[in-house]
Amino acid sequence: METRTDSSRTDGPRSGGARAASRPARPAPHADLVLALGQGRATVETAGGKAARLDEMTAAGLPVPPAFCLTTGLFDLFLRETGLAAELRAAEARGADSGTLRDLVLSREIPEALARTVLAAYEELGRPRVAVRSSACREDSAAQSFAGQHDTVLDVSGEEALLAAVRTCWASLWSDRAAAYRENGAAGSIAVVVQEMVHADVSGVLFTVDPVGGRPHRLVVEACCGLGEGLVSGRVSSDFFAIDDRTLEVVEERVRYKVTKCASVTPGTIGMTKVDAADRDAPCLTGEQLTALARLALDVRAHYGTEQDIEWALRDGVLHLLQTRPITTRPRDTPREEPHSPYVSPQPDPVRKGTLWSRMDIGEIFVGLMSPLGLSFARYYQQHVHRDCAAALGVRDTGDVGLHMGYLQGHVYLNISYTAHLLGQCLPTRDQRHFTSRFVSEEADLSTYENPFGTFPGGLEDLLSTLHWVRSTATEMLTMKHRAEEMVTSRLYEFDRARRLDLTRMSRRELHAELARYLDFFHDAHVGYMPYYINAFGFYGVLTELCGKWLGAEGANLQNRLKTDMSSLRTVASAQEIWKVAQAAKARPRVMALIADTPLEEIADRLRADAEGRAFWQAEMEPFLRANGTRSRQEMELTHPRWIDDPSYLFQMIRRYAADGLTAEDIMGRSRARAEGDVLAAVRALPLPRRRTLETVISLYQLCSELRETTRMSMVTSIWLVRNVVYEVGRRLVAEGVLHSPDEVAYLDFEEVRAYLAGTRPARDAFPRTALDERRRLHDYHNRLPEPPLTFIGEHDPTRPARRGAAAAEGARLEGLGSSPGRVVGRARIVEDLVWQADEFQPGEILVTRYTDASWTPLFAIAGGVVTDIGSMLSHSSIVSREFNVPSVVNTKDATQRLRTGDTVVVDGDTGVVEVVETAGADEVAQTTEAASQDPAD
Repeated sequence: METRTDSSRTDGPRSGGARAASRPARPAPHADLVLALGQGRATVETAGGKAARLDEMTAAGLPVPPAFCLTTGLFDLFLRETGLAAELRAAEARGADSGTLRDLVLSREIPEALARTVLAAYEELGRPRVAVRSSACREDSAAQSFAGQHDTVLDVSGEEALLAAVRTCWASLWSDRAAAYRENGAAGSIAVVVQEMVHADVSGVLFTVDPVGGRPHRLVVEACCGLGEGLVSGRVSSDFFAIDDRTLEVVEERVRYKVTKCASVTPGTIGMTKVDAADRDAPCLTGEQLTALARLALDVRAHYGTEQDIEWALRDGVLHLLQTRPITTRPRDTPREEPHSPYVSPQPDPVRKGTLWSRMDIGEIFVGLMSPLGLSFARYYQQHVHRDCAAALGVRDTGDVGLHMGYLQGHVYLNISYTAHLLGQCLPTRDQRHFTSRFVSEEADLSTYENPFGTFPGGLEDLLSTLHWVRSTATEMLTMKHRAEEMVTSRLYEFDRARRLDLTRMSRRELHAELARYLDFFHDAHVGYMPYYINAFGFYGVLTELCGKWLGAEGANLQNRLKTDMSSLRTVASAQEIWKVAQAAKARPRVMALIADTPLEEIADRLRADAEGRAFWQAEMEPFLRANGTRSRQEMELTHPRWIDDPSYLFQMIRRYAADGLTAEDIMGRSRARAEGDVLAAVRALPLPRRRTLETVISLYQLCSELRETTRMSMVTSIWLVRNVVYEVGRRLVAEGVLHSPDEVAYLDFEEVRAYLAGTRPARDAFPRTALDERRRLHDYHNRLPEPPLTFIGEHDPTRPARRGAAAAEGARLEGLGSSPGRVVGRARIVEDLVWQADEFQPGEILVTRYTDASWTPLFAIAGGVVTDIGSMLSHSSIVSREFNVPSVVNTKDATQRLRTGDTVVVDGDTGVVEVVETAGADEVAQTTEAASQDPAD
């Protein structure tokens, strides 16, 4: 799809539309240069590829919204009458860049006679709200798709706005994207389609052949709420349907929880808004609507005699076809047989079929589906960093780094079998079960499991490895506090330095040097962090075993009742710091009004443009961002903006904390709700040697936990630094037309980025379009498959049909792992999109989500309980729940599918059971969400 703007854009002086509109109507002098589409007269040469297709579709009787086309002849006349033709030739001869040429076009008024021609056609159309779309002569052909290179202006109304939109589309012939995309420098000509705007309830795309898997007789439908722009940009969730083209039956579907949609937020402005609460977990399309859409698609395919990529929209139950184009890249002739094993290189059958894989607790930065860019960056980590992380743990033989990690269906897995084999060199994990059990979910049956790599060699190798581990561990215990202090200091230095730099002014060579610096810091931060992470993990395991062995029933779950000093936990302290920022905002009524009343995406700019807001930003926001701003969800995924890049979520939480009137004691005092003296009474009753041993283990666990949280910010910041360079490269690629939009940075390969910065190859050669498109198709394919298990042994079939859990009835019980003790009754709140739903969450509600990471911590401060699909005893949700004294049940598998917002549930963090006391009806779901929040666009 094309680059979308809104009708409020004004470039250069006004055109002559207002003058023409104020005069008595006269016959349009150039009516022959305007075509009403549907008469079969539009050709690619006169109307461009898009208009020619719409003309064909309309003439064939397909349901296309009414439209007319301003032909290439009208555009050429505009160039001649304004003198632009000669000026553009002269500017090109001088070597002017595409931006200069584009600005020349935008600087000209549309002559009065041409303006009257355009407005007469608009009058004949009925003067509706319209979409104004560029239609270049070389787009949407069977050989080449120019989609995305020229502009479209949506939701246009009125004569001035229409003429400005037409001029924008004409000028886009010289956009950087279009200029770079052309094989030669000749701009050619361009037409413009003016089409009645469909304010879609549901929209999407339909492929008449599976675009990736290539499975026969399948129509593939992606559907989202609102306009299709949200789907194409990847900003909204979509439902997936596969339809048999012989029977028109739905053979596969995946319905996602949909929080946001792209829609008209004010007349002439297209933006993001919330999906109605009752529609969030319902299919976008009914069975009847899918059948009707499939029939239309078959008609289109039959008309053109080739497979088609169709854009469609549904408004008030009526289907509209917005565009169709041939599928220019055919899928494989046979279904894609994607490897079922995460191994990236061939392995012997016993290894391939016997390996235990897991994506639990791997830093919570690899948990979910990753983009092609994120996956390639994970491979960089594996090849260049992970080996040294293993060495930092005291592992003498770090083995084959290619076996440490694997990849399946867009997800990253840790090779638990091989890692456990290598960790057999270390005394605490000599018994592999001590490590393996921490990474296994209930999905994996270990009753017959045997490590295909066996145990680490004994004899001299074993002795040498043991001595090496003892020396490394002793050194670590002596130096870990000092190293943590150094990591904090270096993090702040690198952060401050990066804030002062302007990457946009750097040459390619300078940018390459900057990336190399950041990758060195990335390496050191991860290697420095790993011992804290693993040692906290290890001491937790030792504590669990000792409590069970020495305390019996009195020690049950004691390890989950221990608290650290919350002020020392960087992740947890961020909630208190947001509360302090919220109080500072409340103390400044003007600042609070700006935060409360401004759309989220505009708050930061509005604050910095206001004198009082600017003072607040410098005094409160900057220190907070310096301490916490490089956090985000799934942090190894480079495409996710950090808080410092997009502070929308922070403003949501400031609004929430300010509105709820919470005190510091409310936020931080919850950890003191239970006296630790009572919890540890059983420990004090132990014989002195055991008591001292247990107290030492507790102390070491708490210390390593605190240091882990402190140094984690260095690791997180190092990823942000790398992301900055990658997105600067992406910005340049968009300007050169290699990428259609910044969203396509997700389809870059990290090694290609490094090679591009290190060399001199032109961007178009370094980042071939065919590779970008293939990665996008594969990512879309992974996105619509059922999510793979957290752990499994051997191989996994990613194409098995999705199993959607039925909604839980009253009395239903969901079982998981009780990870934070206590029992609470509350109303469930499903949260899928942290930024858009933070304002909906009410104090005391039960947070229900797939998984959490550090960016979710501020919600824990007001939650009554936490329930997740994914997690273990040492996942983020478990640790932070314990710190905030919030009952928590993790690893329920499908709580987000079976529970609904508004259900009343009991969360038992001791037994790991979630019970539905009362289900919420559809009306109650809607009322719950509407009462909890107000749309930021309102």
